[in-house]
Amino acid sequence: MNQPSTFNRVSIEQVGAYWDARPCNLRHSPKPLGTREYFQAVEARKYRVEPHIPVFADFSRWQGKRVLEIGCGLGTDTINFARAGARVSAVDLSGASLELARRRAEIFDLDITFYQGNAEELTDFVPVEPYDLVYSFGVIHHTPRPRRVIEALRRYMDRDSLLKLMVYHRHSWKVLWILLKYGRGAFWNLDEVVARHSEAQTGCPVTYTYTRASIQKLLSGFNIVSLQVDHIFPYKIEDYVNHRYARVWYWRCLPVSWFRGLERRWGWHLCVTAKLNE
Repeated sequence: MNQPSTFNRVSIEQVGAYWDARPCNLRHSPKPLGTREYFQAVEARKYRVEPHIPVFADFSRWQGKRVLEIGCGLGTDTINFARAGARVSAVDLSGASLELARRRAEIFDLDITFYQGNAEELTDFVPVEPYDLVYSFGVIHHTPRPRRVIEALRRYMDRDSLLKLMVYHRHSWKVLWILLKYGRGAFWNLDEVVARHSEAQTGCPVTYTYTRASIQKLLSGFNIVSLQVDHIFPYKIEDYVNHRYARVWYWRCLPVSWFRGLERRWGWHLCVTAKLNE
């Protein structure tokens, strides 16, 4: 499995400082920060660009069920689980992210339990009890020791629980694009280059990427129910940051069905649904 030693030397404090400086999706809205309008725009933009998320999360399925989210960020998925009637507990390392997620829950009058802490040490601060769904979208690949998170998550699952997990896909268009644009083809530095440029804010301290084989190795002891690849970002970055959605010319030329086919093979998101082995 792809876990270079350079990431093992990164401290969790470095990771927390990075996400505190700019919580994920913070600039998804031009509206005043922390307002109802701000959060509505964040949600609209997120699901416009990543429409596979609501399909993968399947929010309505969890009505009346218990959901534990690892890495809630600003709380976009968190809020939608709660709106659907789930009883939600959400965890994040970043205090800045949680401040906004709590504010969001207050604005929309939703009862959500929030915890701040390092998911590698989850059992130290989240009471151990079974959840119907353990959900983590785009998070555990940013912690120095993802295997510790997976080992901790087992404690919150029983034979009927589901784990829904998204990690970054190593065999993806984005990895190739980063390698060519920023790494100048230096594949021997791939892990460090991908980490540095994996997010909107450069300099992410840790970003692991996974193949289909390596995610199965990470999830040893689980039965993988489904494993899907999705999401190629098609927009011109200079337009996107100004809330315009102009596609790069080579994506614009492709028929929609061809583009979707490429996403399912070379997408950036490796989406896994799994259960504990009985």
